[in-house]
Amino acid sequence: MTTRLRISAILALGMVASGCTTIEDKEFLGYKDPGFGEANRATFAAMVINPDPRYDTPIPATSAEHAAQAIDRYRTDKVKVPERVTTTESISDN
Repeated sequence: MTTRLRISAILALGMVASGCTTIEDKEFLGYKDPGFGEANRATFAAMVINPDPRYDTPIPATSAEHAAQAIDRYRTDKVKVPERVTTTESISDN
């Protein structure tokens, strides 16, 4: 079988197979795929887990004065150094 004949057979098979695809109510102008935008909708739904969450414990109260003091310390370079927390321990066998 020659290369030209193989290519022709593959193209003919592809054309025959593509003829089997149908879409209901297909319009040639202005056609909108019903699945168009599904990835965007799924991603948005994953981000919006619960728009009105209910918690067992109430959210702790906040203080604007406390926040203002923290901002003032930041601006004057007098930030409180946080406590260092380590998550690993080193063990040596000496």
